[in-house]
Amino acid sequence: MDKYVVITGGAGYIGSHTAVELFRGGYTPIIIDNFSNTTIDNIRGIENIINQEVKYFDIDCTDTNKLYDAFKSIGEGIVGVIHFAAFKSVGESVINPEKYYINNIGSLESLIHVMDIFSLNNLIFSSSCTVYGNPDILPVTEETPFKKAQSPYGETKQKCEILLNYDESASNIDSVSLRYFNPIGSHESLLIGDRSTDKPSNLIPLICKSITNNTQMLVHGDDYETKDGTCVRDYIHVVDLAKSHVAALNYLIPKQGKHVYNVGTGNGVSVLEIIKLFEDVNDIQLDYEVGPRREGDVVEVYADCSKINKELKWSAEKTLENCMVDSWGWENKGTRSSVG
Repeated sequence: MDKYVVITGGAGYIGSHTAVELFRGGYTPIIIDNFSNTTIDNIRGIENIINQEVKYFDIDCTDTNKLYDAFKSIGEGIVGVIHFAAFKSVGESVINPEKYYINNIGSLESLIHVMDIFSLNNLIFSSSCTVYGNPDILPVTEETPFKKAQSPYGETKQKCEILLNYDESASNIDSVSLRYFNPIGSHESLLIGDRSTDKPSNLIPLICKSITNNTQMLVHGDDYETKDGTCVRDYIHVVDLAKSHVAALNYLIPKQGKHVYNVGTGNGVSVLEIIKLFEDVNDIQLDYEVGPRREGDVVEVYADCSKINKELKWSAEKTLENCMVDSWGWENKGTRSSVG
C-alpha cells in the first residue's frame, strides 16, 4: 500500500527537492500548491527525475474548504504532511507585513484544522533560523531563546512554531519543526530548482542574476561586527535539506511528540567569502559594490547541528563548492554539472 505524504508548497524550491527524496525514501508525494511563486515546471521536473506521475492540487492552503476537499479526495494512506506553503522574502515582508501574517500563519491554521478533521497527526513544519533574531551566543542551539524577529517573515515563523507547539488547536499534532539555515544549490539533474517569480533577495540568486543580466550587485553593508564586516550565514545544499525532511518523518512516525531541529552545516560564512568562493569555483568575476545595510537582515547566525546529527542520524554531505557549481548550473540550465 502506498504511503502518501502531502506536501504543501511542494512545487516550490525546497518542496520539489523534498518530493524527490521522499519518493526515494519509499513514500508517495502528493503536492498542494497554488503556484503563486513557482511554476508547473518543477512538478514536470520531479516526474522526470522519479519517472512517475505526481498527483497535485492547485489550491491555496488558506482556503480551508478546498484544502478539506483535497485531503478527502486522497482518502486513506496519508502517513504525514510537510508544510512548506509560505511567502519567504524577508525584504517583501518588511514592505507588506500583512500579506505574510495572513498567508504564513493562516495556512498553518487551516492545515491543522483539516488534519484534525481527518485524524492526521504527523506534521513536518518548514521553519527558519530567523526565529532566533540576532542571537547573543553562536552557534545557536535549539534551546537558544527567540529574540525579537528582524522581519515580519521571521515573526510569522516564530508565531507558527508557538501555534504548533503550544496552542490547544494543535494539541493532537505530532510535529517536527525544522529550522532551516540558508538553502542554496540545485538538484544535479537541473530539472528542478528555484523558480520563484518574486524578485530575488537571497545572496546566491542575486549573484547569479547580476552575472546573467550583466548588472552590478549590491552588498548590503560591510560595517557589521563580523569577521569582514558583512553578514554571516550558514549555507546548506537544498538536496541535503530535502533529505532532512525524510529523516524527520521516519523519526516522527514511531516516536510521536513535538520536536525541533536546526538544519544547517554549522559553518558561518560571510557574504564576501561566498562571493570569492563563487568566483573561484565557477571562474567568473563578479561586479559588486557595497551599499547601505538592508532592513530585516540578521547580522550573524549559524547552527549547532549536534541534535539532528545524533537523533535523526542526519548531517549535511555536500560542500560549499558543490553549492556554488550547482547554483550557477541551475542559472544556466545545464551548462555545468555538479562537483563531486
